[in-house]
Amino acid sequence: MDAVVLDRTGKKASTIKVPDVFSEAFRPDVIKKAVLAAQANRLQPYGPDRTAGTLTSAHSWGSGRGVAHVPRLTNGSRVARVTQARGGRSAHAPNPHKIFKEKINDKERILAIRSAAAATINKELVKARGYKYEGELPLVVSDEIESMGKVKEVVELLTAIGLAADLERSAQKQVRGGKGKMRGRQYKKKVGVLIVVGEDKGICMGARNIAGIDVVTLDNVNAELLAPGTQAGRLTVWSESALKMMEGEE
Repeated sequence: MDAVVLDRTGKKASTIKVPDVFSEAFRPDVIKKAVLAAQANRLQPYGPDRTAGTLTSAHSWGSGRGVAHVPRLTNGSRVARVTQARGGRSAHAPNPHKIFKEKINDKERILAIRSAAAATINKELVKARGYKYEGELPLVVSDEIESMGKVKEVVELLTAIGLAADLERSAQKQVRGGKGKMRGRQYKKKVGVLIVVGEDKGICMGARNIAGIDVVTLDNVNAELLAPGTQAGRLTVWSESALKMMEGEE
């Protein structure tokens, strides 16, 4: 199977053999396991200090005063230390020693990457994720894209190869419902196109300010980038050299 290589104007420049990676079987179970493991391994343990809320002189008055048997400050009657008291310890606080990491076998992780990469040329999966593109897959462009250091150049190339409608889709954002608006995540943003290159010669700088677009070199590709949210079928633009490198790794 051959794929058409497009130049910066969207015209056919050459053809290239599609690597065998793209014929890998679709394994959503393995992809989900790899993505969740990657997300879990990024989590940072958090929790209060071990002595939080307990460093106080409060003690119970005991019986005979007609009040509850709760710890009270020595220089007053305010309750302290217990969970129902203002400034007291937390009843079921997060445990800072909890282990969030998840293990995954190397063979499973590699299989997940291969399967997620193969899913990027499945039109049904790509369409199910909401991408607006009607052309052929895989979407391969010449190595000119690797040296594009300006946003204007990258946008012009993506528009020329038929991704103008998807750029508009990924630029849309909506206000999040709930209290997340007050916690630094007011907007929900869409996941756009993934650009995979063999070598970064300026493309990461040129595309970093385009909404929804991610750029990654082939040696840093992982299942989470290819299948955000564990859902495979991300619309991916491959550079010609990236496909040649994939062919050599087989």
